Amino acid sequence: MSESTEAFELVLFGAAGDLSLRKLIPSLYCLHLDQRIHPDGKIIAVARRNYERNDFLDLIKTSIQEHISDELFDEDTWSAFTKRISYAQMDITDSACYEDKLKHFLNDPSESGIHKSRIFYLATHSEMYGVICQHLYSHQMLKGKARVVLEKPIGMDYESAIAVCKEVDKYCKEEQIYRIDHYLGKETVQNLLALRFANSIFEHQWNQRYIDHIQITISETLGVEQRAGFYESAGAMRDMMQNHLLQLLCMVAMEPPAQIDAESIRDEKVKVLRALKPIAGDQINANVVRGQYQEGSLNGQPTIAYRDEPGVNAHSDTETFVAMKVEIDNWRWAGTPFYLRTGKRLPDRACEIVIQFKEVPHSVFELISPSTMANKLIFRLQPDDGIKLQLCEKRVGKGMSVKPVLLNLTAEHAKKDRVPDAYERLLADAIEGNPTLFLREDELLTAWQWIDPILKSWQASGTRPEFYHGGIWGPAAATLLLARDGRLWQENH
Repeated sequence: MSESTEAFELVLFGAAGDLSLRKLIPSLYCLHLDQRIHPDGKIIAVARRNYERNDFLDLIKTSIQEHISDELFDEDTWSAFTKRISYAQMDITDSACYEDKLKHFLNDPSESGIHKSRIFYLATHSEMYGVICQHLYSHQMLKGKARVVLEKPIGMDYESAIAVCKEVDKYCKEEQIYRIDHYLGKETVQNLLALRFANSIFEHQWNQRYIDHIQITISETLGVEQRAGFYESAGAMRDMMQNHLLQLLCMVAMEPPAQIDAESIRDEKVKVLRALKPIAGDQINANVVRGQYQEGSLNGQPTIAYRDEPGVNAHSDTETFVAMKVEIDNWRWAGTPFYLRTGKRLPDRACEIVIQFKEVPHSVFELISPSTMANKLIFRLQPDDGIKLQLCEKRVGKGMSVKPVLLNLTAEHAKKDRVPDAYERLLADAIEGNPTLFLREDELLTAWQWIDPILKSWQASGTRPEFYHGGIWGPAAATLLLARDGRLWQENH
């Protein structure tokens, strides 16, 4: 068991929203269960609805039980956890509410002499970030050890992202701002850095000379569910590609940092983003695939089309799938393609990074398929974390034919231990003031700057997504994206 955090007050705006109920509050409960947060840690839940405190507790109890495993929940732990929680019903656009309904829940250091960490988690639309920060600042709540956590997506394009950043910057210093991407909190992502930079056997071969290509996939079996209002304005490009997939690409492709600290790591990630080869003009159609799911079948059950989902425009052109071929113009990666894809209503829920090494120059063994026999290093981030290395070994019996075999690099003891959820790790880091796994402003804006021409081209040209049936791996064009290069997606999950 790791040490607990320092004493804190965490104000959760949007506490009754989907993200809070599915991820944030269950993660806070698990941190409490594992005794990884200070006994004097308080949670102030803020939402618009006029709940009685007990009604709100019933709401989050149901959500926690739904989103964590049964063995992690017990009534004694729940009862102790509820003692941390206060509920404030307020209109976050009304300045008076901050004084009348929020401030009295917070510790006043001038009276108590105790300086707690104060974390304001903004699980709201990014349009509200500036308004909330303005009111927090005007009521002097951002002094001392105060931090603001911003959820993605921040803005809906480059210009709106700049506007949001400028508004927040008026009231917060950069070191107070924690822009979250929960995929960076996953254990396997951090293990990727350890595997690379602590093992010369990998780092010496981590370049265009030895690696054929890299695939990064985030796939979901679910459809849009209850998020149609958000998803219709965002789509897969803004919701997943601009942040999660580009962040994973940065973690794979970055140069060794001078040291493992926040600024060194973020410096190297920004260099990767700045080295991305622009995709514009005719290159967009050649290198970017856009799809939308239709009716289909998943695990033997029929699924409906995106346009038939509640709250979705019947003629919507919002993409639910994006695949891209990306190149990095630097010495390490010149000529090595990165294939990125994400989508809803796909056959498997997974997040996977596949490092495919080049084939041996000349094989003296009998091979069924040289491309499928190449060495692969596979990082699996969800639903089960793990790292595997595909090698070749001799088939048992007569002759000297070889077959691929997966070597499990995940330690046996790690399988038995409960792996903390990504949000657990990042919430604890925000409380402790560790910004290593959070985005810096230049990192956010550089990613938007690279994505923006693609979004603008789609809008200007009226390009419509290619349909694919629910339960398959996206539109045919996604397969062709690799097939043109003589490659295949890794799909044997």
